[in-house]
Amino acid sequence: MSLLPSNPGNALADQAAYLRTLPAIRERCTRVHELGQQGKLQYFDYHQDKEAEAVDFCLSIINRDFGSDFASIPPHGRWRHLDAGRPRVEPLVAKWEATANSPDKKEVCRRLIDLFVVSVLLDAGAGGAWGYVEDGGQRFSRSEGLGVASFDMFAQGMFSSDPNNPHQTDAKGLASVGAPALAKAMQVSDSNPMVGLEGRAELLIRLGGALKEGKEFFGGGETARIGNLVDFLEAQSVTSNGSHVVPVAALWAALIESLNPIWPPSRTSLAGVSLGDVWPCEALRQASPGESEADILVPFHKLTGWTTYSVLEPMEKILGWTFEGKDQLTGLPEYRNGGLLVDHGILTLKVNPPTPIPVDDKYGLPKIPPSHPAIIEWRAMTVIELDRLAEQIRSKLGLNTTQLTLAQVLESATWKGGREIAKVKRPQTGGGPPIEIVSDGTVF
Repeated sequence: MSLLPSNPGNALADQAAYLRTLPAIRERCTRVHELGQQGKLQYFDYHQDKEAEAVDFCLSIINRDFGSDFASIPPHGRWRHLDAGRPRVEPLVAKWEATANSPDKKEVCRRLIDLFVVSVLLDAGAGGAWGYVEDGGQRFSRSEGLGVASFDMFAQGMFSSDPNNPHQTDAKGLASVGAPALAKAMQVSDSNPMVGLEGRAELLIRLGGALKEGKEFFGGGETARIGNLVDFLEAQSVTSNGSHVVPVAALWAALIESLNPIWPPSRTSLAGVSLGDVWPCEALRQASPGESEADILVPFHKLTGWTTYSVLEPMEKILGWTFEGKDQLTGLPEYRNGGLLVDHGILTLKVNPPTPIPVDDKYGLPKIPPSHPAIIEWRAMTVIELDRLAEQIRSKLGLNTTQLTLAQVLESATWKGGREIAKVKRPQTGGGPPIEIVSDGTVF
């Protein structure tokens, strides 16, 4: 949806550029959170006193799984989902390294980024009815199911056009992955339906186009691959004590710019720029009626954030690179982290919202699309509440932001906690969220 003319001048272009930056996420979400503190949200009431309950719940999970060995907590990233149930990533790397023409570390990292990025982009909500059965009979659902399915697709060479390197994701390979092939690979059927299958397939096709166009980042042309991002970032780095140091802002800008063509054309645009996961917030409009349309836009960039967290890990682990400015990254505004807040009563839906919220016929849960004003409020509140919960968790443990990063809190506490409490509260939905999102396969 285009809010403003495509050539309105430099001021709007500057705002469009700003809304694609990391600082813009916290700034705009903070404005929404302040409305929550003032009781001025349209669809949610905010109960700050319930944070302590959520913090204690998260601490109990950390203690159960890690004790006091906080350094062993891995960062939040796609690697965990790809290893659901058993290790898969490291055995695949070991297989590569055991070949006669074993790849060097940089090529190993390229291949993992090829895998991680395409897996992240397939990681929008699949719905509670879908599941993936791995060879051996173990069934996985939701994010883990999508992770295991995408791993198998990558391992089988589905995203590569090069028979000499089936384990890569290139432009030509993606062009051949349509909805029928994706449905078959993900075991979709009438008895195993997936939400947003067409949107997922279209996303992959657009990703192939972005790789072809993104010569600066991916090499360009039919053989362009996601993993070439490693070479782009190496050129952006500086060397310190023999190691490459890369600004997180450089990685973020590369992902925002290079992946911009993949987002659906129906998304918000400003000054002729498609903004992706950026939405107008009606509560901000109501609180400040004199502000422009651009001023009430709230950026989330969830899949870009998820991608950033995910590709950082192999570059740090395998190449030994250091990324500066990771504290700029935000918590992810998706249904696990957001569900934790609703299930602990930090956020409750208003009894009399401006418009009634539709309810799912089967389970009686609220069911709305990602563009709904309630979802925008929910996601914005989630970003700031994740910062607040992480700060309180650290305070109780006597740790600082280096000893327990936000990425570790997401992995060990809030995302995991959101999943676990959902299973307790809604076993009938397979542990689905407290608010069902009508996904198009490109947001959640």
